[in-house]
Amino acid sequence: MKSKLFGTKTGLYASEIILGAANFGTRKGYGAGPEESKKILTAYGDKGGNFIDISDVYKFGEAEEIVGNFLQGQRSNFIICSKYTRSSDPNPSISNFGNNRKSMRQAVEQSLKRLKTDYIDIYMPHYDDGVTPLEEIAMGLQDLVREGKILYAGLTNFPAWKASAIASSTKLTALQIEYNLLQRTADRELIPMAKEYGMGIMMYSPLAGGLLTAKYRKGEAGRISHSSDAEYSEDKKTKLIIDELVTIAEKYEVTPGQVAFAWNLSKEAFPLLGARTIEQFEQSIRATDINLTTDELAKLDALSSISLGYPHDLLNTVRG
Repeated sequence: MKSKLFGTKTGLYASEIILGAANFGTRKGYGAGPEESKKILTAYGDKGGNFIDISDVYKFGEAEEIVGNFLQGQRSNFIICSKYTRSSDPNPSISNFGNNRKSMRQAVEQSLKRLKTDYIDIYMPHYDDGVTPLEEIAMGLQDLVREGKILYAGLTNFPAWKASAIASSTKLTALQIEYNLLQRTADRELIPMAKEYGMGIMMYSPLAGGLLTAKYRKGEAGRISHSSDAEYSEDKKTKLIIDELVTIAEKYEVTPGQVAFAWNLSKEAFPLLGARTIEQFEQSIRATDINLTTDELAKLDALSSISLGYPHDLLNTVRG
């Protein structure tokens, strides 16, 4: 697995694929148990991976506990990104929820304990709560950096204008966004904004909840459809994209999901690989062996492109 600099404003080298730990633990009734999670973490490290994404809410804190146990004796070898907002408590009190500084402080202290470390490499709110003033979020993150509890700050699931406002008053190093062949709205504002500030871009859901694996066409269940009996349909654009993935997959004797992941790897970003079993991990990681041609990438880009909307479409016209 290759490594590259995270953004343009750090000297931090990160593996090209981030391991998403949202499925680690069974505290919510489903997921990978501690032993299976350890197998995935070990395999990821053996492949040269060093970047793990997590959140306090994943499995009510169990995911962080599993990662914390794995890190013992090798903490310095890994980059850990964790998030807060929704709390690890299944029923959080009103004062322990959201992006306010009290919630942020309580969350980071609890995450440090579960991760068995004295610092978190990248820390960010999990989403815009719509209430906390942007200045409060910025000040809270600045305090954590000064205290050494976190090394870098970032955001995920924030509108671009709010992310830019925070970035103008505090250094943001990371932006985590949903991005895949079926979800490219971040092309309008979020990605250009992140590049302007030199942020490293983390892309979650590269397989669109399993849609891009084409498994729902076969009647299989997954994150989007938990029942194999559920009715499944595709709009025209989705059909064309999946058809092309299937065609390319047959050429390389791989799976449509691996091709979709390889497309994400072609972008100037770091896609997340989430796995619940070691078999799923081994399947997805093979995307690193696929070298899509310029024409194949261009075809997928064209099929998945979106209208940038106003004012971008107007500007592209008047600029000729």
